[in-house]
Amino acid sequence: MKNMDRRDFFVALSAFAAMGGAAIEGTAAAQAYVPHAPGEKVLSQSEAFPYNALPVKHSANGGESRAVITGVLATGEKVEMHETTLPPGKMPHPPHKHRHSEFMMIREGQVEFDNDGKKERVGPGGVIFAASNVMHGLLNVGDVNANYFVIAIGRETGAMPV
Repeated sequence: MKNMDRRDFFVALSAFAAMGGAAIEGTAAAQAYVPHAPGEKVLSQSEAFPYNALPVKHSANGGESRAVITGVLATGEKVEMHETTLPPGKMPHPPHKHRHSEFMMIREGQVEFDNDGKKERVGPGGVIFAASNVMHGLLNVGDVNANYFVIAIGRETGAMPV
C-alpha cells in the first residue's frame, strides 16, 4: 500500500464520514431527536382528523372554532391548525400581528382580509397568507357564515430549542 499524503487522507476521511452518515440516516437514532420545547407534541405519525370528531369551542362573537392539531414537525417547525366559522359582519378578533406566519384557506363565505391596511376580498377556494410581524385581520363581509382553516407556522417567542 502506498503512503498517503495529507490530501489523500482528508479525501478518505470525508468518504468514511459520508458512508457513516448514510448508514444511520434511515435509522430511528438519526430521526429520534426533533428540537422542541418541553410538553410540545412531536408530529411524527401520519393521522386523519374527521371533522365531526374535532372539539368545538364557541366564541363570544357567535362563531366557533375547531382545533385540529398543534405540535412540532420532524423538521423542527412549530405548527397549529384550526377551523373557524365566523358569522356575517363579525371579526374573530381585532387586527393584530404576531411572530408566526399563517395561511388561511377560505372554504365558504366572503371575507375581507386587512393586510397591513390594504383590504382585499377573498371567497371560497381562496388562500390568504399573513406574514410574520405584519398587521392583519379578517371580517366576514358576506351575508352567510364564513368558514376557513388556519395553518400557523412558527414560534411566538425565542429560538427553537436545541
